[in-house]
Amino acid sequence: MYKKKRVKAGLFGIGLQAYWVQFKGLKERLNGYLQVVCNNIEALDVEVINAGIVDVAEKSFEAGAVFKREDVDLIFIYVSTYALSANVIPAVRKAGVPVIILNLSPLASIDYDSFNKLTDRTAMTGEWLAHCSSCTVPEIANVFNRCKIPFYQITGMLTDDTHVWTEVNEWIDAAHVARVMCYNRLGLMGNYYGGMLDIYTDLTLQSSIFGGYMEVIEIDELTGLRELVTNDEIETKLAEIHNEFDVQDDCHQDELRRAAQTAVALDKLVDKYQLGSLAYYHKGTGNAANECTVTSVILGNSILTGKNIPVAGEYEIKNAQAMKIMDGFGAGGSFTEYYAMDYKEDVILMGHDGPCHPRIAQGKIKVKPLRVYHGKVGKGLSVEMSVSHGPVTLLSLVETGDGSLKFVVAEGESVAGEILQIGNTNSRYKFDVGARMFVELWNQQGPAHHCAIGKGHIASKIKKLGKILNINTIQVC
Repeated sequence: MYKKKRVKAGLFGIGLQAYWVQFKGLKERLNGYLQVVCNNIEALDVEVINAGIVDVAEKSFEAGAVFKREDVDLIFIYVSTYALSANVIPAVRKAGVPVIILNLSPLASIDYDSFNKLTDRTAMTGEWLAHCSSCTVPEIANVFNRCKIPFYQITGMLTDDTHVWTEVNEWIDAAHVARVMCYNRLGLMGNYYGGMLDIYTDLTLQSSIFGGYMEVIEIDELTGLRELVTNDEIETKLAEIHNEFDVQDDCHQDELRRAAQTAVALDKLVDKYQLGSLAYYHKGTGNAANECTVTSVILGNSILTGKNIPVAGEYEIKNAQAMKIMDGFGAGGSFTEYYAMDYKEDVILMGHDGPCHPRIAQGKIKVKPLRVYHGKVGKGLSVEMSVSHGPVTLLSLVETGDGSLKFVVAEGESVAGEILQIGNTNSRYKFDVGARMFVELWNQQGPAHHCAIGKGHIASKIKKLGKILNINTIQVC
């Protein structure tokens, strides 16, 4: 699958050609400001397609053609001074990507004393025009709205303004994740867990909004690959397991080898289809070989999840997508659901059986044997961990009743305390609105019972991704 290495950002400044002959040095000054913007965006590991200052219609058409040809992910308009809206529209209309208006003043304020001491009124006007970035934004906004061109604004100062470059960085991150999803290959192995109506989803809807490719895979293929695994490959994978996890003493060696063999097969499956994520479930009855495979996947799937290939159990496709989004933001994305509520501590216990996310664990993950899986056939090894203590974000991808998708997001804290030591992922979460109010606000949005949890507070980034993908985002807290 084709993957662009970096986000491509289109950039241009705007001005009015008539000014250049009237106000000496103005164009050169504004070009310098534009270069500051370009340098700051490039510092975010972005390939910038800089069309310069667009001051006449011809340059606007040229910029639009370049942005279309270069397949930019988003366009930044640096509003340096007044410009005609007619000279802006052609540069953005064809690309069909998010447009971010940078309304950035060169300084925190004009030096009024020095300005008013200028004796040349032409020079005074030129100086004013170098500061009038806010003048034309209403005009551009009016025309963009009437042309049905979505746009977003960042208002502030060109330099020494943390807010501005935090916002720019978040838009870049969101564009990166949109690209990750667009080119992601999602493996679908097995079938839905019967009766969980909330997790069923429209695959065509998923593809139409996120892009990507869905690879339907039979569990038999993983079983077949498993049978081809060599002893040397098993030993190598066992070493990786012991390095990655805290294997408990009551884990039998034959179960560890069984898990290692399946983990190698999973690696081969991922390589064969170039998978970027995976949703799976297989009941595991009636076929001994497949039962052996499916009851030994947890360690291998956890390793994959830690290597930026998130794996969702119970064939939860929507949550596999949510996990991939969180992973794309560098936040992790652990598969979870409600376990219980603790009214004494005002926290919610959340976790899930199956794969964990090693990169966001609090301490080393324990591997424990299970006599039986929760509501599933078979025995095998499982993992026990808590999400790192500190800020977290919850994300649910919700399929609505009107044939669309929405993001439901919340910010909270993973806190220390007692967990259920049952060989699953387990964490305690605290929310500003309190546990009781949180569950009511969250459930009111009609999410599935699974969600993805990642480190850090990134709701603002998810909202920007929602705007890029035209997905409504609801933040409950």
